[in-house]
Amino acid sequence: MKFIYTLLFTLLFTPAIMAQMPDAPDRADGDGPYDRLIIRGATMIDGTGSPAVGPVDIVIEGNRIAQIRNVGYPGVPIDERRRPQAEEGDREIDAEGMYILPGFVDMHAHIGGNAQGTVPEYVFKLWLAHGITGIREPGSFNGADWTLRHAERSRNNEITAPRIYPYFGFGMGYPGGVQTPEQAREWVQSIHERGAMGIKFFGAHPDVLEAAFDEANKLGLGSMAHHAQTHVVYANALETAKMGLQGMTHWYGLPEAMFEDQVIQNYPLDYNYSNEQHRFEEAGKLWDQAAAPGSDRWNSVMQQMLDLNYDLNPTFTIYEASRDLMRGRRAEWHDKYTLPSLWRFYQPDRRAHGSYWFDWGTEQEVAWKRNYTLWMQFVNEFNNRGGTVTLGSDAGYIFKLYGFAYIREMELMREAGFHPLEIFQSASLKAAEVLGNDHELGTIEVGKLADLVIVEENPQQNIKVLYGTGAIRVDDNNELKRVGGVKYTIKDGIVFDAKQLLDDVARMVDQKKAEEEFEITQPGLNW
Repeated sequence: MKFIYTLLFTLLFTPAIMAQMPDAPDRADGDGPYDRLIIRGATMIDGTGSPAVGPVDIVIEGNRIAQIRNVGYPGVPIDERRRPQAEEGDREIDAEGMYILPGFVDMHAHIGGNAQGTVPEYVFKLWLAHGITGIREPGSFNGADWTLRHAERSRNNEITAPRIYPYFGFGMGYPGGVQTPEQAREWVQSIHERGAMGIKFFGAHPDVLEAAFDEANKLGLGSMAHHAQTHVVYANALETAKMGLQGMTHWYGLPEAMFEDQVIQNYPLDYNYSNEQHRFEEAGKLWDQAAAPGSDRWNSVMQQMLDLNYDLNPTFTIYEASRDLMRGRRAEWHDKYTLPSLWRFYQPDRRAHGSYWFDWGTEQEVAWKRNYTLWMQFVNEFNNRGGTVTLGSDAGYIFKLYGFAYIREMELMREAGFHPLEIFQSASLKAAEVLGNDHELGTIEVGKLADLVIVEENPQQNIKVLYGTGAIRVDDNNELKRVGGVKYTIKDGIVFDAKQLLDDVARMVDQKKAEEEFEITQPGLNW
């Protein structure tokens, strides 16, 4: 058991991944919070799942929403008599014709590290520029002290960053790894005392998991799991749910819970988990080994998870290159916003996690497309039957860039069958519920904290308008233009110019390219 745990810990927490980044600089961005901030004339999507309404004026006092006033009807002039009157010193934002939503939460968001060559300012600004005002940091790979310190600095608005909810990797910092139920309880108690908000599990012996889940639930800590293949035979997703785990990320462990005529994944006889192509190629065949959609086993597993209030954080986006490698490699934002070091990190390398393109072809992509069809069907049915689904990106790997990957996750949720209002609800309210702070965040309501996103276009009609690069449109005069991109991200009443944040990121990238005389090229091509 100890050998298996140590091997897993080594694979998932290598020094290259865990290497600590420098501290984020003191905040020099954003204006406010103000005594009074008035956002005028916007159409509001409040995050509850309710349809858009507007125009509305929203008054923010300090960092809280104080008033929401309906000021008229679409297509006619605003009724000035209904508007809250500005007072001396107020900040006003003219948002007429724009849309306002609650801030988004990325529920699987690694801040990065030395392996990617990123610095916190780069990552944080990409997130805020895409309306992400909160992140769940699963694993805290930069170390507990670093993550807790930055969570506090963000909470105090000392840095330009989303709110950070630190989830520690199970056993992190425990010499030799947690081996017994007693050690599991001791470790959970210790991280609770240090200020962790939750735990990310990769797997362990069932009695160790049960003790850890029980202790975490007693202390009010969140819990999530990536059911790694090295431990899923001990406990699949349904079994951990029954033990007390609150939710899962990705989908590993879910098909295994629906196996009908096998117990172990049908691995080829030359399979080696340390071979990344083996690992990801065979993962793309897992859903085809599970019970068929609509079968008794499919429905039974889903209903049991629903009854246990289990939550799903699918992170569709992080595996998308598996079904279309060229799309991932050629995403338009890479040229301007991807650091040279991050681009190098993405390239095929037998020593690097997630860089598994050793011989990736049509057969692998077709298998993954089938995998997605079944995976998405389960997630959508789970949502339609009342389950909790949140959005996460797991960016920083596999050609997925911070911020941009989260908006792509929204598009993939749409592909899975979610209505845009359901997507925005999952991005805000559902995330807040899982994090236990829906009384403060997640919707646009009087009394709640002012975490908001303002965009000039209707994101329901085209989610692409939330990308930093916007969406392509040809107007009535046959002129091509880019529209959208988040205009303002408001976190805790502080107004950030989202496009300015992206300009800052572009300058960082340009500087690194100039220093290294670097330009992005495609693998194996000299042109």
